[in-house]
Amino acid sequence: MNHLWRMFGLLTLLGCLSACERANGVDAQATAALTPMPPVWHYGDFKKASLGIGANLNGAIAFPANNDWNSYIWNAPVDPQSDQIIASIGLDTRLHADFGSGLYKGKPVGIPYVVVSGNQRAVPIHIVAYQDESDPGPYPVPPNAPIEGGPDGEQDRHVIVIDRDNNRLYEMFRAFPQPDGSWNADGGAMFHLDANRVRPFAGPGWSSADAAGLPIFPGLVRYEEASAGVIAHALRFTVARSRKAYVPPATHWASNQTASNLPPMGLRVRLKASVPIPESFSTEGKAILQALKTYGMFVADNGANWFLSGAPDDRWDNDRLRKEIGSVRGSDFEVVKMEGLVTP
Repeated sequence: MNHLWRMFGLLTLLGCLSACERANGVDAQATAALTPMPPVWHYGDFKKASLGIGANLNGAIAFPANNDWNSYIWNAPVDPQSDQIIASIGLDTRLHADFGSGLYKGKPVGIPYVVVSGNQRAVPIHIVAYQDESDPGPYPVPPNAPIEGGPDGEQDRHVIVIDRDNNRLYEMFRAFPQPDGSWNADGGAMFHLDANRVRPFAGPGWSSADAAGLPIFPGLVRYEEASAGVIAHALRFTVARSRKAYVPPATHWASNQTASNLPPMGLRVRLKASVPIPESFSTEGKAILQALKTYGMFVADNGANWFLSGAPDDRWDNDRLRKEIGSVRGSDFEVVKMEGLVTP
């Protein structure tokens, strides 16, 4: 019954959003992102997911329904530093979809993942840089696991594996396969997809395969969800300059700068309720923008400003995706009040 109450809650929420936006003179159609309905959601349960690279999850969502990643923030208080922080990221800079279909400069666009069964053989993982903040192997990484940027990728080279039968998530960065089936990686992390204590063996100050210490996969935009009309979780984005601080659920900072106008890791922003979502936008575009209003997105890593992360999929329409996501500017966002800010 939990999924029925959750769906009822989202419908009620969007109804409230529409009423609020009508009161502000905004077209109520801007929030109409619920057609067609998504599959029944399975919070923290991936056993119905399909297998393979970029596989459909068939309604699985990482972590329990009351996890931070899945919480509504559409009506949360705005942080007093919101204007200054948004300005530091870029008021006029457009939101950029850092994912899509096909290749860009010969490399796949986005962060890929693979779903395996509980029978997948676990292989040794050799952590070569951040061993003290990594979860030791072995991990159930198949030899054909996709690498961000492709086999010859030169940057983060993230590898993401979901063990559907055990509800576990494994992530590595700067990952390189070895001839004996093992992997070398700068860092690695294992997350429990079925619990709110998502990384039970990690402590404050730990990084992960991401600078913020967060899991990467839960924040990816995926075609399966967007094309169904609803993305029911927060998303992930990058900034060029961050602060030496973090906000839970992040656990790690990645900067020496201390200016209070810079975003800490784990900062959460949302698309303002007053920003219209045109009815002419695609189902995918409307779902993404509505998720940014309802759930927002976390600062997860240093990179280009306002780069929104997603998984590659040949079904994305790159031209339309870039146009619709790029219709949003930095000034269209606001910072959700920071609770539990951790500083040196």
